[in-house]
Amino acid sequence: MAVLLLRLTGPLQSWGTTSRFDERDTGLEPSKSGVLGLLCAALGRDRMEPVDDLCALKMGVRVDREGIPLRDYQTATGAVKAKGEVKLDETVVSPRHYLSDAAFLVGLEGDASLLESLQSALKAPVWPLALGRKACVPSSPIWLSDGLRTDSLRDVLITYPRIATPQHMDRDQPLRLVIEDAREGSVRFDQPTAPFSERSFGPRFIKTEVCNVPLAAHA
Repeated sequence: MAVLLLRLTGPLQSWGTTSRFDERDTGLEPSKSGVLGLLCAALGRDRMEPVDDLCALKMGVRVDREGIPLRDYQTATGAVKAKGEVKLDETVVSPRHYLSDAAFLVGLEGDASLLESLQSALKAPVWPLALGRKACVPSSPIWLSDGLRTDSLRDVLITYPRIATPQHMDRDQPLRLVIEDAREGSVRFDQPTAPFSERSFGPRFIKTEVCNVPLAAHA
């Protein structure tokens, strides 16, 4: 097994997992479905193609800088109604939720050859990469030159240097760590169970803890 690290930083990020109607949410850290979608873009993998190999990867997230929640008032015309009809002359309010100025170190643990191909794809992505939504552009390269590691997922996340300084009010606080677990923990419904075109997601378990990474280690 090996671990691939991703640096997710940008002015805005949005990692929704529960949106079904007009209001589009975001979680407090990247969703697995969102990260796998980003990898599919890097690979140039169509939404109709299977993602079983990517789904088998174990994911962990270290929150180097908590995002500031934002709510954007948006409207749309031509929305599709519940019955399937389109009303071109009707306008609906459709708020969007974002995280501002967040920084996440994401780790993916799995087959070394697969992770090597993902690292190469992130260096030269086929399609543009986004942080949850197309409008959320990364402010730094997502790939890290030393992002391929051989330690366990947890060990890598608690020892890798910080990728960003925290918000001022969080300078003395430990970093939040969210790691996928095979058997127990809180449930997140962001595990793809079919190609993305089918929009089918199942549950996975995650456990949350904290870790201390010195500010002096900031890269």
